[in-house]
Amino acid sequence: MPETAPNPGPVVQTGRVAFANHLPLALIAGPCQLEGRNHALEVAAALKEMAGKLGIGLVFKSSFDKANRTSGRSARGVGLDEALPVFAEIRESLGLPVLTDVHEAEQCERAAQAVDILQIPAFLCRQTDLLLAAAATGRAVNVKKGQFLAPWDMAHVAAKVTQAGNPNVIVTERGASFGYNTLVSDMRSLPIMARVTGGAPVVFDATHSVQQPGGQGATSGGQREFVAVLARAAVAVGVAGVFIETHPDPDRAPSDGPNMVALADLPALVETLMAFDRLVKA
Repeated sequence: MPETAPNPGPVVQTGRVAFANHLPLALIAGPCQLEGRNHALEVAAALKEMAGKLGIGLVFKSSFDKANRTSGRSARGVGLDEALPVFAEIRESLGLPVLTDVHEAEQCERAAQAVDILQIPAFLCRQTDLLLAAAATGRAVNVKKGQFLAPWDMAHVAAKVTQAGNPNVIVTERGASFGYNTLVSDMRSLPIMARVTGGAPVVFDATHSVQQPGGQGATSGGQREFVAVLARAAVAVGVAGVFIETHPDPDRAPSDGPNMVALADLPALVETLMAFDRLVKA
């Protein structure tokens, strides 16, 4: 009997951007925290221009609430009410799909009105009610793997979304806890997560993987210089996409500055990652 071609795995389509482990690399990028309309539109426009020149699918990412800040005194963001019209404007004026985090089940339906992908933060990846509420919107759901989980544990996490009737689930690696204030990225987790989730698109979060949680006392630190190192390694393994937070001036950003990539440095990095991706998927 003739051999049957292997199933390449599911495709999660959002706008013009497709996420699948066998398709060309896609990019999720934007500032960690939504700082206001003008800032968001400025960064989104620059990212769109870069993506157009390089020919990569782009999803704009920013958070309306950083609910997991190290200190209660840290800035959390503009909030959902102020963020929704900004997200909607980015979608409409720039034509970019938008991703944002949700932290409570009640936020999912409202956020889904203005964004294309609902992201479940790593600390909340096992919160069943949150996963089910996100799935119920019909939007794609990107679940960050908890720093406390093994990659094979994501099978149950993804199943909560798909068994709720939403097949559009993406899983993201962002490192695992390794001693105090330190994360480590196990590149074996990328193919393992793809296998145990039935081929769900796997994304590598290159900037949170170099974060040092609570590493600066009241705030998290990070090792920005290793973002490119880990991103190249992940793309060489084979992934559907990379997640890279970026900012015009990371050292003055209100959150995650130490691990964000400067906006001016991003095009060269993405171009390199695309070359790696073409080689791997050839």
